[in-house]
Amino acid sequence: MLALLALLSVALSLISPYFFTINNILNLMDQSVITGIVAIGQTFVILIAGIDLSVGSLTGATGIIFGLCLSELPLPLAIVVAIVAGGFAGFVNGFIITKGRVAAFIVTLGMMSIGRSMAYVLSGANSISQLPEQLGELASSTVLGVPTNFIVLVALYAVAWYYLTFTKGGRTIYAIGSNAEAARTAGLRVDFYSIAVYVISGALSAVAAVFLAARILSIDPIAATGLELDTIAAVVIGGASLFGGRGSIIGTFIGVLIMVLIRNGLNLLNVNPYWQGTAIGSIIVAAVLLERFLSAREGVRVSSQEDG
Repeated sequence: MLALLALLSVALSLISPYFFTINNILNLMDQSVITGIVAIGQTFVILIAGIDLSVGSLTGATGIIFGLCLSELPLPLAIVVAIVAGGFAGFVNGFIITKGRVAAFIVTLGMMSIGRSMAYVLSGANSISQLPEQLGELASSTVLGVPTNFIVLVALYAVAWYYLTFTKGGRTIYAIGSNAEAARTAGLRVDFYSIAVYVISGALSAVAAVFLAARILSIDPIAATGLELDTIAAVVIGGASLFGGRGSIIGTFIGVLIMVLIRNGLNLLNVNPYWQGTAIGSIIVAAVLLERFLSAREGVRVSSQEDG
């Protein structure tokens, strides 16, 4: 995937003279923030062989909650309320999936509908504007020329990478995805972490909502429509298995950058935006097929070694 990222960068720089300009690089950083933040939570969910289809609608709903809170609460407290709301929705997802033994696809599909509906109900089907100017600084400020929101994105990935790589909780998440019953037999807290990953996903959807509001200083109930597709694509492109137990947060970050490069390249080439969904969908199918092919080859190689 890293080689593919480099290849795409070189190809786009040759095709378009605008690709490697400072403005476009800054634009790429900015475009990666929303998808990148939500993709972290999606990675945690997919690692346990789950899936979260509600992230887009939760980003829209928690954005509306955030906007409504701004009229009554200071900015930091409004952010906290939005994150708690997103985490609670994720808890509901995880609890029903884990304790109710209901398929993650069904539960999060239902939450996707509920979240989008609540966004319209709470907002009265109207966008929320006239947000405080200090909110815009999250998207417009820079540190040594690098956008602050991109720095926050990298920091979140660093924290997620450390957690998944060096902590017991991270190893437990991988174990659940590989074999949940074996993990349970080994005494691991399977139910706790199976719920926790959805809480993380919901909370990060709210964080993304804050940065989305900061970017345009407006909140719309239809915001982040289709975000679930982009995040799943980024995680799968990054090498994670939809069957759980395999993947990395660094791979997801590379997957996000590839997604952003593809969209940016299509825009630079003046490709009809309606074709972008076709491109992303084709990439998801190709990435899953490649993952299955490599898994099959790995299985054959291990079997051959055991027979030998």
